[in-house]
Amino acid sequence: MPRILFIDDEDQFRESLARRLNLRGFETVTLNSGFDAVKIVRANDDIDVVILDRKMPDVSGEEVLKDIKKFRPEIQVIMLTGHGTHQSAMEVGKLDAFCYLEKPCDLESLIIKIEEARDEKVKSMKYHDMPVVQRGGFFTWLKGSHNSRPGILILGFLIFTAVLVSPNPNRLVELLSFKKTGELADITMGYSDYKKIEVGQNIAEFYGNKYKLEKVNVNPDGSKVKVKLSPQDAAFKAKVMIGVLLVAALFWATGAMPIGMTALLVGVFMYVLGIMAPNDVAASYVKDSVIFIFGVLAFSKAITKTGLDRRIGILLLGSSKSIPMFLFLFLPLFSTACSFLSEHALVAFMMPVLLIIYLTSLKSFGIKEDYKFAIMLFLAFNFAANAGGPGSPAAGGRNAIMMGIFSDYGIPLTFGVWVKYGLPYVPVMALAIGTYFYFACYRNSSIRKVNMSAIVKQASEKIGPMTNNEYITAVVLIILMTLWITCSDWLGMGGPVLIALVLLNMFRILTWREVSKVQWEVVALYAAATAMGKGLAVTGAALYLADSFVGILPDCMKTGEGLAMAAGIFTGVVTNFMSDGAAVSTIGPITVPMAKIAGVHPWMVGLITAFASSFAYMFVIGTPNNAIVFTMAKNPSTGNQLVKLIDFLKHGLAIWAISMFLMYFWVLMGYWQWMEF
Repeated sequence: MPRILFIDDEDQFRESLARRLNLRGFETVTLNSGFDAVKIVRANDDIDVVILDRKMPDVSGEEVLKDIKKFRPEIQVIMLTGHGTHQSAMEVGKLDAFCYLEKPCDLESLIIKIEEARDEKVKSMKYHDMPVVQRGGFFTWLKGSHNSRPGILILGFLIFTAVLVSPNPNRLVELLSFKKTGELADITMGYSDYKKIEVGQNIAEFYGNKYKLEKVNVNPDGSKVKVKLSPQDAAFKAKVMIGVLLVAALFWATGAMPIGMTALLVGVFMYVLGIMAPNDVAASYVKDSVIFIFGVLAFSKAITKTGLDRRIGILLLGSSKSIPMFLFLFLPLFSTACSFLSEHALVAFMMPVLLIIYLTSLKSFGIKEDYKFAIMLFLAFNFAANAGGPGSPAAGGRNAIMMGIFSDYGIPLTFGVWVKYGLPYVPVMALAIGTYFYFACYRNSSIRKVNMSAIVKQASEKIGPMTNNEYITAVVLIILMTLWITCSDWLGMGGPVLIALVLLNMFRILTWREVSKVQWEVVALYAAATAMGKGLAVTGAALYLADSFVGILPDCMKTGEGLAMAAGIFTGVVTNFMSDGAAVSTIGPITVPMAKIAGVHPWMVGLITAFASSFAYMFVIGTPNNAIVFTMAKNPSTGNQLVKLIDFLKHGLAIWAISMFLMYFWVLMGYWQWMEF
């Protein structure tokens, strides 16, 4: 039953209207004091709508409205008054009242406004990132709603507890106990810091020493003795990280709690259970890739603010005169470009343009939302950017890591040879992505005929010729791209974008207030993903997972193309839960020597491992592209999230499967059969 809070100092009018509303199916709480109204609103989260008298003896309605909105911004307030003026209506409007009605008002009109206010409350809750909780019994509570799913939260903590109390796996303890010999046959070569471990030292000792986890025992004589971290203790910490991985993946995939809160929960586990020293846990959250995510989100605000996004859109979307041309011509060209340029930057700078296309299309078709069209537009674009990864070593740090692994084993690979093996895959995969979204979304969308090129051109013409601020922003953008291409070895990806932000502020194009309004929850999410990847790597949990996968392979997948495909499948799964670079640095040192032992050319297995690290389609944490698209795919007028976490999982899983299919039949059993290794 909808619950209405009705505040009016006229007793007869208040009780009469409350009775009439009760007869129409509303539960009405009545008050004659504005002060009491604020107390009721603060203490109860089940008030749907407030009906508020403007003129009361103890406090004005405007003051009550202001306090209600301060404590509960989602609650909609209908103002009633017998002393209405145009000026008072304007004042109430400034305070964000839902509507303004004069007493006495028609009951039917009031009920219509109440129902509209209830709908607006739901929209407002989504806008303010509040869970929309349905009233009902125990199972309704357990099911919950987006960002508040008690049943999933309970399940997650039960899974985490089960992982912690389970016995340490013997193989995990063996890996953490193995003393480094420096030989190629070392079973721990896949450990992220293997090169830093001294000969004769095991992972547990190295990990405990590096992150100051050794215990200090005090002898009876008062002397202190350091006790090295034992393999059993190190194995417990590895289990913690495996549990964190499972819980975070579950919560992010189901929306059990806000994604930013899940990001903080990862840190809670790592701090409380002592995965690293506190300073090291904090440092694992602040990586270059996290600064990069923050920077490009802030820089994209300047591009949108100046209108430069529309000029970029004309340049890149000039051929997209229809949706099929977007899917089958633009996506392959864009994906190929992402093999050589920063795909993260291209995604960030193009997303505002795609949002313009989406909103303009809605208006021209006279509809409020079309989620199928939104998913096709944003996810096809996002996944095509990811698919550019195999094209060249310049496509990302993961490829540079694999180049280094090849060099370590005395089989270096040149830039041109990598392009020869990887680039033919890229446009074919992009076409497959376009085909998938054509059948999965386009054919079921209400928006079928859209000239994207014309929309972007029209949007550009509306704002007139380029201004000085646009020219300055364009110059800064060119400087930024140049620094990324030429100086990323020593400036990283985050350094150049920070330089660009400072330059934009110096030219008064981007203010600090605008920078501070980036989607911090997505920055926190990606920071947590990097921290989780670090924890999995240093504890040896990632090595154990990789070793376990290799151990269960059937004999047919331990040689030739089978071994390469097995490496690709495992990498493709792991990279969705940790950074692509961490996935390659963990799995590459295992699969490359395995290839040597099996008599398979290491390039075959190593390249497939690197290629599959680009297939991070299923979770927002998989790649910066996913995080940027998720952040920007939001309707600015309604606050509705246009691409949800479940959309990444559902469509990402399908694209991942297509990627694996093409990697086997088009790459391994296709054009690679005519190439020599």
